[in-house]
Amino acid sequence: MRAWTPLRLRALKGVRKFATVTCYDATSAALIEACGEEAFPLVLVGDSLGMVMQGNDSPLPVTMDEMVYHVRCVARVLRHPILLADMPFGSYQVNDDEGFRNAVRLIQEGGADAVKIEGGERCVPLIRRLVQAGIPVCGHLGLTPQSCLAMGGFKVQGRDERSATRLLDEARMLQDAGCFTMVAEGVPTSLGAAMAKTLDIPVIGIGAGPETDGQILVWQDLLGLNTGRVAKFVRRFGNLGEAACAALTAYADAVADGTYPALTESYS
Repeated sequence: MRAWTPLRLRALKGVRKFATVTCYDATSAALIEACGEEAFPLVLVGDSLGMVMQGNDSPLPVTMDEMVYHVRCVARVLRHPILLADMPFGSYQVNDDEGFRNAVRLIQEGGADAVKIEGGERCVPLIRRLVQAGIPVCGHLGLTPQSCLAMGGFKVQGRDERSATRLLDEARMLQDAGCFTMVAEGVPTSLGAAMAKTLDIPVIGIGAGPETDGQILVWQDLLGLNTGRVAKFVRRFGNLGEAACAALTAYADAVADGTYPALTESYS
């Protein structure tokens, strides 16, 4: 059992804002652990790995086997934060029985503590079933990347009154179905604030403004490890990509000019 639990996370509501982050491998998990118990109450192994780890232009190609693999890598090292795992595209849309079996896989085979499901009203029966079976569930509304084809890309949602009202209604449905927290992605600041104010569970924002209960960013984005364009809501808290390029170049130069390895770095 990890130090953070869904009940402990819910207790942060109205007490303090908290940060969460994505994580895809054991090395990253070890760095998160080194930050201390209070830094990150929750870590997400997201299907965003399809883009940042696999090089795809969406999360749609990510399979259940790939999710289980990455969750397992993180689970071996993570000790304090809740380990939340994405249900990938196709793993729960066919029917609730299949969704239930795949959620169980992420818990049993991957070592996750909870699962995240994209979608509103249509997901309520599955969420209720998972919660009744003892599997904590995180909801996800707004810009849901698995629906990028239907949305015509990664576009902000809930900008008009009708769609904003619908998303707020669905947020209540997810809470009533038993979700212990919810991600609000790519919605106007006013809607992110309304969700956080209306719900009793913590709302974790990503591109949802500053008034949500927590924030989540993709590991590569916040550390400056990527080289392409980033979304408006991303702040780079480091430039590790530049530092990595400098180190790689220095290594290549040292090999080329014969200064690496030195005798002190060689065996007699």
